[in-house]
Amino acid sequence: MPSFGDGHAHPLYGGLEAVGPPVRQCHSVDEIVSAVGTYAAENPGEEWIVGASYDGSLAPDGLFDARWLDAAVPDRPVVLRAWDYHTVWCNSEALRRAGITADTPQPVLGEIPHRDDGSPLGTLREWGATDLVMAVMPPRDERLRIDALGTAADYYLARGVTWVQDAWVEPADVTTYVTAARQGKLRMRFNLALYADPRHFDSQVVHFAEQRRQVDEANSSLLTAQSVKFFADGVVENETGALLAPYCSGLHSHGGDNLGMRNWEGDSLADAARRVDELGLQIHIHAIGDAAVRQALDAIEHVVAHNGPRDRRPVIAHCQLVDEADLGRFAALGVIPNMQPLWAQLDALMTVLTVPRLGVERADKQYPIRTLERSGAPLGFGSDWPVSSGAPLDGIAVAVSRRTSEGDPEGGWTPHEILPIDDALSAYTSGVAHQAYATWGRIAPGARADLVLLDRDPRHTDPSELAGIGILATYLDGAPVYRAEN
Repeated sequence: MPSFGDGHAHPLYGGLEAVGPPVRQCHSVDEIVSAVGTYAAENPGEEWIVGASYDGSLAPDGLFDARWLDAAVPDRPVVLRAWDYHTVWCNSEALRRAGITADTPQPVLGEIPHRDDGSPLGTLREWGATDLVMAVMPPRDERLRIDALGTAADYYLARGVTWVQDAWVEPADVTTYVTAARQGKLRMRFNLALYADPRHFDSQVVHFAEQRRQVDEANSSLLTAQSVKFFADGVVENETGALLAPYCSGLHSHGGDNLGMRNWEGDSLADAARRVDELGLQIHIHAIGDAAVRQALDAIEHVVAHNGPRDRRPVIAHCQLVDEADLGRFAALGVIPNMQPLWAQLDALMTVLTVPRLGVERADKQYPIRTLERSGAPLGFGSDWPVSSGAPLDGIAVAVSRRTSEGDPEGGWTPHEILPIDDALSAYTSGVAHQAYATWGRIAPGARADLVLLDRDPRHTDPSELAGIGILATYLDGAPVYRAEN
């Protein structure tokens, strides 16, 4: 069949997870602390211990204490990203080097939770807070970063994926990709979405065309830079996803009037999107909450009205909550809802962190995949790897069942949103190819021969067994780039 594409992921971050303490598979805070301590002891020459990505549901309300890490590594800074990549857990030395104290004001577009005595806890939420630590961390070695792209390619090709949208690329990342391309070290297709920061957009936007030129001059058929990534909001689990109605009260000190966080105030997102569109770049907006989705749709509607019709294929990623009044606007505006089907299940993240924040009634409106597909919206799928599994068949298994890997609940969670298997396969192939302006994603004369050979036909496989389908081979432009070991 056509190979898969991943319409929203973070391959450089995913590859870098292989470097640092192995915390992703840890099932308790104690396991994480032990893994960090072991890694630090085995790497005495590393000034900073940096790793990803821990399970944010392992501590109450996702709040992790610096003192837990201090017990393992008191004398060197430790910085761990959570699996949502919107949250960082630091030890006390990392907080000290970043200058974060009880007197540090709450940053714009971020949150620093505190203990009862006023001292910073050790958890930092969203960019305004996490950037305080990132700004003082030494940069990663460039050879390590290029190797991480190889690690990401190994991961993806073994799962039948030949194209991925890197949905968060900063200037140093452009340099890494371009260097890797010039050294012939890219082994799959990457498109770069240049990060638009509302705090610095006016100075950023003047460099977007230059960054795209750098990619074009690398002259690699495997590397493009045609998109710009906006974050309209944060995530529900941090109560930073932007909602039309308040979060359920009692989880934090916000009371019952917390609507989350809008990263772009007033008309600024619409104005920024217009300027990006005028550069001929594709709009790609992270929008989790229903208020953020509406703001993203309003911004794209503004772009169409101001700049006129063209084949722009704007993307709104995640679409976790969409107000009923906005469901038909995707098709009307030609907006691609790039959704992460793996998330549409009642797993620990959902039951421990998400549902309590939204309430059951609103939680049951999440991930309206089938509804958007039926509306005529050009549905595409992505994984958000390494936030969650980058294996398309893992996501497809949930899309066609709305059940966990254990089979819960029987009949599926919100079963009216179950997607037929053919549509799920299309969303991960031709749907992503449409997003990419590409000719792969289908088997037809003139299409690129990006293919995957499976050991079973997913159209005739029980949903509970889809994730276990074997990838026998993956082909890029007709050439094998992965073969399963016998």
